[in-house]
Amino acid sequence: MTDAVVVGSGPNGLAAAMVLSGAGLSVAVVESNDTLGGGARTKEATLPGYLHDICSAVHPSIMLSPYFNAFDLASRGVEMLQPEVPYAQPMDGGRAGIAHRDLERTADGLGRDGRAWTSLMRPLVDGWRELGDTFLSDMRTFPYARRAATLPVSVAAGLRVLEQGSPLWNLRWREDLAPALLSGVATHAIAPARGLAPAGAAVFLASLAHSVGWPIPRGGTQVVVDAQVDELRRRGVTFTTGHRVRSLGELPRTRAVLLDTSPKDMQQIAGDLLPRWYRRLLSTYRHGDGVCKVDFALSGPVPWANEDCRRAGTLHVGGTRRELLEFELGVKRGEHSDRPYVLAVQPDVVDPTRAPAGGHTLWTYTHVPNGSTLDRSEAITDQIERFAPGFRDLVLHRAVATAAQEEAEHPNYVGGDISGGAVTPWQMIARPVPTWDPYRTPVPGLYLCSSSTPPGPAVHGMNGVHAARRVLRQRFGIRQEPLDFVRSAAA
Repeated sequence: MTDAVVVGSGPNGLAAAMVLSGAGLSVAVVESNDTLGGGARTKEATLPGYLHDICSAVHPSIMLSPYFNAFDLASRGVEMLQPEVPYAQPMDGGRAGIAHRDLERTADGLGRDGRAWTSLMRPLVDGWRELGDTFLSDMRTFPYARRAATLPVSVAAGLRVLEQGSPLWNLRWREDLAPALLSGVATHAIAPARGLAPAGAAVFLASLAHSVGWPIPRGGTQVVVDAQVDELRRRGVTFTTGHRVRSLGELPRTRAVLLDTSPKDMQQIAGDLLPRWYRRLLSTYRHGDGVCKVDFALSGPVPWANEDCRRAGTLHVGGTRRELLEFELGVKRGEHSDRPYVLAVQPDVVDPTRAPAGGHTLWTYTHVPNGSTLDRSEAITDQIERFAPGFRDLVLHRAVATAAQEEAEHPNYVGGDISGGAVTPWQMIARPVPTWDPYRTPVPGLYLCSSSTPPGPAVHGMNGVHAARRVLRQRFGIRQEPLDFVRSAAA
């Protein structure tokens, strides 16, 4: 009999398996794809030798994560490479908002808004550890590390979120670069930037650029997965790939099942074992808009009109704050704009292993209505060409995944929603249901540990850690802190 079975080998499933195996339990992992990692995989999506991250590509959350800090990727040979410019916002006329690692240098490039940018970011940059404790907590208990300084930093963050998520969002700005730079980050939430959840993403992620950076793993995100899998195999964890679980009856006898899946798949797997009241709560859970992802193989680097953009790891392509807001509002109305917001990553600025000599890769996606079947590669190409004349001539090959295709390959991305659920203030807390223990289901021994639980999306593993903590206490009577078992793995 296996002590615990984890269904899904994404970042949260692997983190849960690490905690449970560290506690001395026998663990089996079952994955529907032929390779491990979920959305954290890397593959040759375009041409031979061109490596593309399937979903996650840039990882400030890894640097912040208590789980990955305990696991210690560096000691396992994983290199997190820091672009000279974490992110940039190209604008018309060859201008751009440039976010440097150094806060003051960033402010110097923002004209009259430089001082306002510094005042917005400084408390969060200085308190990045405490900020991480809040954003990566289970949203139920006092932040994970229980530092005394967490409360004032959380208050400072909250006030800034209220400002930038309300009609007051332009009061501190005098020019257009700084608000566009911040809105480009906010739109990571796949929602109109003037909202509380996108504003939270903006102040959180933007401040990390000035503290831990926005790093890119050498060789692709797959190396982060492989380091964990190697350790888990060393500890006796077994892996089954190519098997999509559709019912609990397919799994071996076990005392605990942890699902790194969508709530939709959880309902299918558990079936009528879930009581009606719980299924009714799950029916209120909403998925957000989707993405159309396009990977490019290029014959040269992207010729951004602004030279500083050529050094940026991440670019938010779409123009002014107003343009970004109008685009996302259009997506909410079910529209597909000819001038989309494009999130672009050029890993080659720090990692020459992603393409053959002379070649380059570009990772992009744009937001689309949930379930969209439209190929947006031409609109993405046109928008990049707007800020990088000559880009189209460099394209050797492109690989497209519509929102509908994203779900077909990754069942957790319902309708192409890569966030595991709409990013709203309520759903960041009540993921997937409004209960005190969102990881535990009414089925004895059945738990959810995916990004559809707190603290939500990104590669940090903390959803899996929080779920594993409940499993250890509720099913096995083990009350030791879960990260202790991760540290023992690192040792």
